[in-house]
Amino acid sequence: MPVFDKIYETVKKIPKGYVSTYGDIAFAVGNPRLARVVGYALHANPDPQTIKCHRVVNRFGKVSDAFVFGGKNRQIELLREEGVAVSDEGYVDLKKYRWQFLE
Repeated sequence: MPVFDKIYETVKKIPKGYVSTYGDIAFAVGNPRLARVVGYALHANPDPQTIKCHRVVNRFGKVSDAFVFGGKNRQIELLREEGVAVSDEGYVDLKKYRWQFLE
């Protein structure tokens, strides 16, 4: 399976109300060094209705300044609609909202 497809399938597993980091996704697909590739894949997301890329944040819990589907404020809005608390600066508390893949 191509790496972008693996990334998309992994992102689909993040439940509503949770987030994961680019590094979490990279680790889950089998290569912890692919965090940037995860970013590229999500930027090219072919189906944001199904592949909920707004649930992916950086290693500090910060939303993307370049969220491709409506910008940073849209990502914050989507997360808040799912019950994720996001600070006005765009940070999520990873201790509370981080989804980790245990497979």
